[in-house]
Amino acid sequence: MAAGAWTALVCFLCTVPIQGLADFPFRNTSLSWSDRVDDLVSRLSIDEIQHQMARGGAVNDGTPPIPRLGIEPYVWNTECLRGDVSSGNATGFPQALGLAASFSPRLVFQIGEATGVEVRAKYNNYSRSGLHGEHMGVSCFSPVINIVRDPRWGRSQETYGEDPFQSGVLAATFVQGLQGNDTRYVRANAGCKHFAAYDGPEDKPISRMKFDAKVSERDLRTTFLPAFRACVKAGTYSIMCSYNSINGVPTCASKQLLNDILREEWGFKGYVVSDGGAIENILRGHHYADNYVDIASDCVNAGCNLELNQRKEQNLTYFSIVDAINQGKLTEEKVRESVKPLFYTRMRLGEFDPPEMNPYSKLDLSVIESEAHQMLAIEAAMETFVLLKNEGDMLPLKKDTFDRIAIVGPMANNSELLFGNYAPETFHTFVKTPLQGLAKLGQSVNYAAGCDDNFCKHYDNASIKKAVAMTEVIFVCLGTGRTIESEGNDRYDINLPGYQLQLLRDVAAYRNTTPVVLLLFNAGALNVTWADESSDIAAILECFFPAQATGEALRRVIINEGPSSNPAGRMPATWPATEDQIFNITEYSMEGKTYRYFKGDPLYPYGYGLSYTQFKYFLLENPTTIQAGQDLHGMVTIGNTGNIDGDEVIQVYIQWMNATQPTPQLQLAWFDRVTIPGNGDVNINFTVSAESMAVWVDNKGWAVEEGELMLYVGGQQPNQKKQISSNVVCNTYKIVGSKLLGRY
Repeated sequence: MAAGAWTALVCFLCTVPIQGLADFPFRNTSLSWSDRVDDLVSRLSIDEIQHQMARGGAVNDGTPPIPRLGIEPYVWNTECLRGDVSSGNATGFPQALGLAASFSPRLVFQIGEATGVEVRAKYNNYSRSGLHGEHMGVSCFSPVINIVRDPRWGRSQETYGEDPFQSGVLAATFVQGLQGNDTRYVRANAGCKHFAAYDGPEDKPISRMKFDAKVSERDLRTTFLPAFRACVKAGTYSIMCSYNSINGVPTCASKQLLNDILREEWGFKGYVVSDGGAIENILRGHHYADNYVDIASDCVNAGCNLELNQRKEQNLTYFSIVDAINQGKLTEEKVRESVKPLFYTRMRLGEFDPPEMNPYSKLDLSVIESEAHQMLAIEAAMETFVLLKNEGDMLPLKKDTFDRIAIVGPMANNSELLFGNYAPETFHTFVKTPLQGLAKLGQSVNYAAGCDDNFCKHYDNASIKKAVAMTEVIFVCLGTGRTIESEGNDRYDINLPGYQLQLLRDVAAYRNTTPVVLLLFNAGALNVTWADESSDIAAILECFFPAQATGEALRRVIINEGPSSNPAGRMPATWPATEDQIFNITEYSMEGKTYRYFKGDPLYPYGYGLSYTQFKYFLLENPTTIQAGQDLHGMVTIGNTGNIDGDEVIQVYIQWMNATQPTPQLQLAWFDRVTIPGNGDVNINFTVSAESMAVWVDNKGWAVEEGELMLYVGGQQPNQKKQISSNVVCNTYKIVGSKLLGRY
């Protein structure tokens, strides 16, 4: 039968009324979820279960229907990183690393919420049309919460940066925003990935498909797992296991990860899905076993519920499940239990209930690029920008209209380079490039890309010289884009691509006395030490990948127009000054990596960022003594000493003074972003949780030890060489007694 005829038949069977369908107990909304799931799964043959567990997506368009039960196809692979990635228009919000730079749980929650609304609206439309294809579902592979250890890693852009605490807080708020607050139904279910220790490399110097991360128990617990624990606590329905192995065991076959830690220690009740092709890759890449029967049994027994594959149906590893049962390597009971979280999730999404019961079933395509979502995209982009340099307070510009300005560089007018990986297919009518936004500041505009593309292997010096002549302000737009750093694509170094640095130097040489503003569009750090030190470059603004609102957001920030236009983003990852501050990407020891362990002076520290105003911290209040296991509650007063309203990112760090176990040299323990009016002040209450104060004790778990800790509160790290204008206040406090918190 032809593929089109088969699809038509499936759609017909799924819509044919079945006598007594509503009488199945699994459709009885008065029963408990567990009773309904048990009833549904009891009606499935083991072959049907095999198909449900093997067909997680990609090329196979998801799980097949079960017409005799009125069960339709379901597609598990949907991307919702910061906007709906299904075909057609959707609001494009800034890439995740930029959202991390906002240091705003509120903003990340709002973007999760807006994304969930648009994903559900599209799903409703697809379902009504009988469409079940890739990215057409409401089960999301988001958020990405791996840790940035190396700026050359291609997927750092998808993460929330280098700090496990910050990543966990933002992940939890995204999960809650995406999934919604209805007590019965889930709007779109989150899926935190990639579990675990999948933090580079992608392809340099070794493929992720073969890479075995050698990770100590301490580093695993203190760096690579905390954000996933936060995801589970926030109620995520799914976790994705990763391509790599850890200490010789592929993650999707790791009983330690998927059962002992995830389910037994953390109490996770949801489903584990493999990354695309990761289970098949256990044979092809890792050579962990030499046949699919063993791999299927290893993964199911470990706790992987769903195979996501990128090959045709006959190559799916989980199609060996029945054979594994027949060979005694799997039990039918284990397989039936393994499919239950999948149907539980579909029930909570409302699939088996009358649509009128589910408030999310009412969402339609009118919410796509709604005015509210467009405004949120602008606000979000502005809040992600990090002001790295501002000599002589050159920014904000003192006027909003100039006779002639120059906008140059390969990132100035290429909309494809502004989004990053896993971006929505936003219609061009909603996209504003830097050129389109900043051009409004000049009566006339000189524009020159200078390069054929962002690789900048072919450079036109003459066009740059001509563009910057006789202008009043020059904007230079440099960076990378997903063709240079992305999934499956690491960088060899942190240099500006091709002739981009030469372009910048030429602008400096030709500028006469015209001020130069450098705008950077990238994820991993770039070597801009020359620009930071040069008096020819007045200001540097790190923009990450701001997506559809790039141009308008830049225009507002450059002239400080309206709310959120005073830059307050902070670096979500340490920005090294030179290549020799970067380690081997394959070395997973955390020694010397990230601000928590780094020994040296980076170009821009984690948490660093300037403002158009100044802030002062004073009156730090906190108890001098707490009992082990108690949270610490404190308060600090912050004043905006300038005339300009501004957001401040409050960073609370702790430092162990006499711990018996190895600890980070500094640990972020609380943060938030607040607006403080010019010449005003606010009192901020904060909490350092007992979990944040715990240290990892081998063979025991997490423990709060008796001893002394230092508490720092400010708009930056304490004692950093490159400081912003505000101060850091500090106090000590003592923990009395000790308390074992267990393994979490």
